[in-house]
Amino acid sequence: MTRLAGKSAVVTGSARGIGRTFAEAYVREGATVAIADIDRDRAEATAREIGEAAYAVALDVTDQASIDAAVESVVARTGRIDILVNNAALFDLAPIVEISRESVDRLFAINVSGTLFMLQAVAKRMIAQGEGGKIVNMASQAGRRGEALVAVYCATKAAVISLTQSAGLDLIRHGINVNAIAPGVVDGEHWDGVDALFAKYENRPIGEKKRLVGEAVPFGRMGRAEDLTGMAVFLASSEADYIVAQTYNVDGGNWMS
Repeated sequence: MTRLAGKSAVVTGSARGIGRTFAEAYVREGATVAIADIDRDRAEATAREIGEAAYAVALDVTDQASIDAAVESVVARTGRIDILVNNAALFDLAPIVEISRESVDRLFAINVSGTLFMLQAVAKRMIAQGEGGKIVNMASQAGRRGEALVAVYCATKAAVISLTQSAGLDLIRHGINVNAIAPGVVDGEHWDGVDALFAKYENRPIGEKKRLVGEAVPFGRMGRAEDLTGMAVFLASSEADYIVAQTYNVDGGNWMS
């Protein structure tokens, strides 16, 4: 299928994990994709592995100069930006009485401010192009409710959901659809790190938390990055033209809204 034929997409944090899987899906659907990541070497390796329709762009979403340079680099190469996926994010957890200001500042800088200012820079470009566009933010089931050890991350993802609503309502007058995906527990390199943190604070053996959360998913297993690509492609396509400011749960039934 080629639902994104001729489109220029940027996927942040896409050198690995969910972002990489989205980039691969977008290329299969006919898009040219910027692998925008703070790890430039890995982004270049990923782009080579995906093929000619993918290319690496250095991006630090906490640095406005880096955001602006990345947008200009994409426009210089493809002439436009039609799709943005705000995927870059950081996770941490700790009991309330142990949360550090450094952790709060870092997570909000990447997960919230990084999402906002990347969205802003791309939206300005889309408005100048005058042909609308699609922006997909990555929220989480963690943004739907609090968790005892995950207060800061939950708060950042709740902010992403709220930001998606506000930006969606503001930008649709320019033909720019802003929506979000809220995954549940997704297996992979990211969750290996999450499992290690839970092992530390809940005094569990490595791998036990991961097993338990997988068993608790109504679908019967943890998600995989590939489980999210259908929604990611749909929200980036013309099929989603009438969808505005929504956050879609793709979590195997963990959360109902």
